[in-house]
Amino acid sequence: MANVTACIKPMVDTSNGVFQGDNPVHFGLPLIIVQIILVIVVTRLLGLLVKPLHEPRVIAEIVGGLLLGPSALGRSKVYMANIFPPQSMTTLEVFADMGLLFFLFMVGLELDLKQISKTGRQALVIAAAGISVPFTAGVGVSFVLKQTIAQDGKFGPFLVFMGVALSITAFPVLARILAERKLLTTDVGQIAMSAAAVNDVVAWVLLALAVALSGSGKSPTIVVWVLLCGIGFVIVMFVAVRPVMTWIANRCTTNEPVKEFYICVTLAGVLAAGFCTDAIGIHSIFGAFLLGLVIPKQGPFAEILVEKLEDFITILFLPLYFAVSGLKTNIGTIHGGRSVGLLVLVISVSCVGKILGTFCAAKLSNLNFNKSITLGVLMNTKGLVELIVLNIGLARGVLNEQTFAIMVLMALFTTFITTPLVMAIYKPARNPIPYTRRKLDMEDDPKNDFRILSCVHGMKNVPAMINLMETTRGIRKRALRLYILHLMELSERTSAIMMVQRARRDGRPFVNEGNPDNRDQVVVAFDAYGQLSKVTVRPMTAISGFEDMHEDICTAAADKRIAIIILPFHKNQRLDGSFETTTPGFRNVNYKVLQHAPCSVAILVDRGLGGHSQLASSSVDHNVAVLFFGGADDREALAYGCRMVEHPGVKLHVIHFILSSTIDSHETSSSNTAATATHDHIGINENGFNVKKVTYEEISVVGDPFEAMVASLTNKTRTYHLILVGRSRRPTPLVAQLFHRHTHCSELGPIGHALLDPRIRASVLVFQQHDPMLQAISTLPDSSADQATLAAAIPKQ
Repeated sequence: MANVTACIKPMVDTSNGVFQGDNPVHFGLPLIIVQIILVIVVTRLLGLLVKPLHEPRVIAEIVGGLLLGPSALGRSKVYMANIFPPQSMTTLEVFADMGLLFFLFMVGLELDLKQISKTGRQALVIAAAGISVPFTAGVGVSFVLKQTIAQDGKFGPFLVFMGVALSITAFPVLARILAERKLLTTDVGQIAMSAAAVNDVVAWVLLALAVALSGSGKSPTIVVWVLLCGIGFVIVMFVAVRPVMTWIANRCTTNEPVKEFYICVTLAGVLAAGFCTDAIGIHSIFGAFLLGLVIPKQGPFAEILVEKLEDFITILFLPLYFAVSGLKTNIGTIHGGRSVGLLVLVISVSCVGKILGTFCAAKLSNLNFNKSITLGVLMNTKGLVELIVLNIGLARGVLNEQTFAIMVLMALFTTFITTPLVMAIYKPARNPIPYTRRKLDMEDDPKNDFRILSCVHGMKNVPAMINLMETTRGIRKRALRLYILHLMELSERTSAIMMVQRARRDGRPFVNEGNPDNRDQVVVAFDAYGQLSKVTVRPMTAISGFEDMHEDICTAAADKRIAIIILPFHKNQRLDGSFETTTPGFRNVNYKVLQHAPCSVAILVDRGLGGHSQLASSSVDHNVAVLFFGGADDREALAYGCRMVEHPGVKLHVIHFILSSTIDSHETSSSNTAATATHDHIGINENGFNVKKVTYEEISVVGDPFEAMVASLTNKTRTYHLILVGRSRRPTPLVAQLFHRHTHCSELGPIGHALLDPRIRASVLVFQQHDPMLQAISTLPDSSADQATLAAAIPKQ
């Protein structure tokens, strides 16, 4: 068989095309393209299937590799001969190993040696128990396997490989699970990450030892030379290479491009380090991992490197490694009662050893039962690192095919059960801060500060939000306290995890403070606004998946005792006036915030409010309209408008729409004298405002309320910059007539949705008043409450 393999004809790189009779998949480059596309499609489709189960993507990638290999599709000889022929495997493995090389470099970039050195005694004890107990159990299992299915090969390397395989914790996969479950910044998450980081470093050292022991050298002195050279390489990396990388990192500043030369030197260094460790006889991944480890994590250089590499490596190359592993895994070798029994034994010993060892150490460290068992389950996470260990063992002849298949299934099972077990066992306690000021109140105490939580998706939302806050702050004694929450999706990227790791310890959205290199452009823009306008601004960042991002928003609002949350609309305006969706996930976020918010909520439909730059206070000259149809949400919009009119540059026009049957059809009034009385009634005339800035108008609607609304807003005598409306959860009979136009965007309500019409040029702010019963219920009937609100703002003629 070896002679047959040696005589396989190598592939030509490119074909002459199908028109000249060549089959592209019989040539090297077209075939590797087909293989990469197939692997990406299969793993991504499986990723969509496991996402509702809250499983990490590594599960889909492992299963995808198994499906592509001899365990499933590989049973077809035609498929294997055309898609994964033997002569293509070397090229495929080279691509996979190159992706693995750079991925391990990124893993090293994630690990901060300074943080590991600061690991407390508690985490060290848990890490030690989490390694020693399962390692010992792995050694015990290796005796059983050696007597049954793994009788060939050296026993010493086999013993070490089995111990490492059962004791290792997949640090990248664990970080992903903790981040998605919002546990990364809790006590359990912090301990798990610290212990896993220590575990990771120790495991790589043990793996290097196992690789050295598994060499094919006939003399025992060769193993000693490999170990001594490996130690020497580590010393050179820390003594000679680390100062160079520190020098490069110190010359990279935030918000400025890194010089191409620095990137070139670093990437060439990854390849050189991999070559050195391979030449020593360990494995190329150790050199890449060490280089990532010695690069300083302070400053933007490490994050920039990850951002440049992560998409290309994790999307294109890394899945190939799972495919290669799957092509080597034949589940069919696990047959018969003995093999199944050994599989159950390996899984049981792996889970019991890791969970029990970690649990006992955590209990001795005075952690309660739930936290201790949760730590045990988390530390039992396997994944890519496990596959690396197993593939090296298979390539070195330490593991046979049956043992390899058993260990791959063990890694898959232990990782699969981690998330559901953690979700069932551990739910971190929340202690909400009670507060009563959850909505706008026209009669509130001016001595209390006005707290707003303004959410932004990125820099495109910043100018409109800043200009809206500028027109809102007024000059009353009641100060404006502004909290900015930058919403960022938690993707599968490594850089997202690196950002979440900077979160505060209480598990809530973290405040951007401390190292200025860590602050993004959104934070810088709002900090500058706060300094210029003398408004208290606290920027925060929330990084989570779209399915639970609303929890971060609602939690931040409750923690900061917010009166109103302002969200950006999920659509952006095009040049023709229509709207297009850029990130659909934010629509569901807005829906969920409206359902679960602990205070009032407003959604801003931006049509260039104040232009694309920040307006100075003296430059504000806005006409604001309040469309009042009745109901709690409309009353909230009117209250916000009364707050805005305190600004010297804001003029407010209140338009009250009523059915023609309630008054005479000719009864339409517009009165500045009424506005004067209104100012006196709500108490802002005392501050010296020009009472002519507020006008009131009643419009009797005879036909289509939408046309009446458009006609009032497109009046050539007055141009509006902002329109305030309610969401109308309990619509009046007049608003009910707009429902035939209300086909989508229900988060805006019928009026807000109607105002998306291209004829309307003003920005729109849609309000939902807080209701603890999630219903628009008032102590007064809506009609009575509307009359009371209007009486407070606009006295009777």
